[in-house]
Amino acid sequence: MSAQPQLVSDIEGLARQVDPLSRRGFFMSTAAAAAAGYTLAAGPVNAQAITTDIEGLTVGDAKVKVSDGEMPIYFARPANVQNAPVVLVAMEIFGLHEYIKDVTRRLAKLGAFAVAPDYYFRKGEDLTKITEMPKLMPLVNSKPDAELLSDLDATAAWAKAQGGNTDKLGIMGYCRGGRTVWVYAAHNPSLKAGVAFYGPLVDAEGQKAIWPKSPTQLVSEMKAPVLGLYGEADQGIPVAQVEAMKAALAAANKTAAFKIYPGAPHGFHADYRPSYRKEAAEDGWAQMTAWFQGTSGSCTPCRMRTGQPVSIIPPSRRCLRPSSIRPRVIGKGSP
Repeated sequence: MSAQPQLVSDIEGLARQVDPLSRRGFFMSTAAAAAAGYTLAAGPVNAQAITTDIEGLTVGDAKVKVSDGEMPIYFARPANVQNAPVVLVAMEIFGLHEYIKDVTRRLAKLGAFAVAPDYYFRKGEDLTKITEMPKLMPLVNSKPDAELLSDLDATAAWAKAQGGNTDKLGIMGYCRGGRTVWVYAAHNPSLKAGVAFYGPLVDAEGQKAIWPKSPTQLVSEMKAPVLGLYGEADQGIPVAQVEAMKAALAAANKTAAFKIYPGAPHGFHADYRPSYRKEAAEDGWAQMTAWFQGTSGSCTPCRMRTGQPVSIIPPSRRCLRPSSIRPRVIGKGSP
């Protein structure tokens, strides 16, 4: 569709972040951010990052058997609820840190059995503790797609064994995890819906040996409807690439929808870092919720395209306008 970028596009978006720190309020000290479980590789951590409580939830850490060992995961599910729909949470490049765990709890508040697998565990280092991008990048860029997809399949199987409903299997992810959503949607015929927040669509040429096809090359293989949420000001994922992906999916008669947020940079949903944009983040979460509830076309303010995915999480009785959907969180501001 377009020339391959020289850098992996999610990393380029991070490296060329457009938001000066002076505009983003107060930040935690390095020690406080580390103690709270946040990555330090993405820059200073917002002191007002959203925190979701565990009231009404069952949460914890566990291990999932994979082909060559045991993979750590973090899960959150509604307490005392049987057969909750399973939603996989595909993380950014920074490991299984507090933001990803909090998102997992937010999904559980919506009624999902949400599971975030730590599929970089084989690297032998805790990615959340790495502070320098040059050290981090070779680790995450060496993850083969075949291994990644197998890890996600194992995670879904574990959730099913724990009483989760994989007949309503969903996946969502951010940044590199957004790319994972697209790739997994082309892999798993049992997937019902996916949501990709600023997931790269075109891979760097140097990754081809272990990433055989980029999302743009997987269009004809898509097996589930995907919602793509992107920032107009993302320095690593040009709007032209998003529009090309949208056109290719439409031409292939694949169900998908896209929303591009004016002025929003890469990482606009990441409430723990300077790239956070509250309005875009809240609307993106609302669109994701509606997509998973199968209600994004239920009324004019919500309608994004013709057709809609199978309902995964229980729909609200109200119209799911962006202004009416909020995860139940504590802390200043909500996603």
